Amino acid sequence: MTIQWFPGHMAKARREVTEKLKLVDIIFELVDARIPLSSRNPMIEQIIQQKPRLVLLNKADMADPILTKQWIDYFKSKGLTAISINSQDGQGMKEITLAAKQLLQEKFDKQRAKGIRPRAIRAMIVGIPNAGKSTLINRLAKKNIAKTGNKPGVTKAQSWIKVGKEMELLDTPGILWPKFEDQEIGLKLALTGAIKDTILNLQDIAVYALRFLKEHYPEKLVERYQLNELPEEIVELFDEIGKKRGCLVSGGTVDYDKVTELIIREFRSEKFGRLTLESPKDIIDEE
Repeated sequence: MTIQWFPGHMAKARREVTEKLKLVDIIFELVDARIPLSSRNPMIEQIIQQKPRLVLLNKADMADPILTKQWIDYFKSKGLTAISINSQDGQGMKEITLAAKQLLQEKFDKQRAKGIRPRAIRAMIVGIPNAGKSTLINRLAKKNIAKTGNKPGVTKAQSWIKVGKEMELLDTPGILWPKFEDQEIGLKLALTGAIKDTILNLQDIAVYALRFLKEHYPEKLVERYQLNELPEEIVELFDEIGKKRGCLVSGGTVDYDKVTELIIREFRSEKFGRLTLESPKDIIDEE
């Protein structure tokens, strides 16, 4: 499966981010804690260059906490400050401001030495669609300013938002890259909802989800569908789930479309518990 998706508004967003870069002090790079690597846009490295950056692992409440800590350590080993947050319930909001101040301490100290009174921190939030940027802004600003939604592509334009007296945020539309060279990245993004379902083969996504669960969290798969054992073949696993959940058509045949929808819906709604789809160990092994 090849996923290519680079609508015109994303090309425009990239230009706007590049143009506004000189106006901000720091970049908040928002990633999905369930896929901290796959939800990073490689174009961001080219765009922001040497600008101070804070990596925010959002939706940490949905991710495996052990792996989240490993990812924070991994980013630290790469010279990046990272913190885990949950923009839905406000976890980690105070840490964002504190971390930003620490990263900009030297800059503001130099300004004070010159007699310049530091202004509010200006931060730009960047990330792929559906990473939770608008929810984060609303949580930081303590009011509903940015539009939110559970579909990618809700934010369409840039806007400045005040966060108390200490910070101003520049929201940006989500940016995906033109083509996923590694198709597994596309599958991870699709499974977690970063790509619109209308452009995907949903059965491919469901098969990927089952294979991942079977390899990394087999006990959760068995428990969720009350299986006696895990079948070797994925099609057999589809059949077992379909029978257990009554996803059948006339004659007792399994309705694979219904099973597909069930698996994806239950994965996204955390019916399997807290899951992380990738580990820093995978990168280190490759390196």
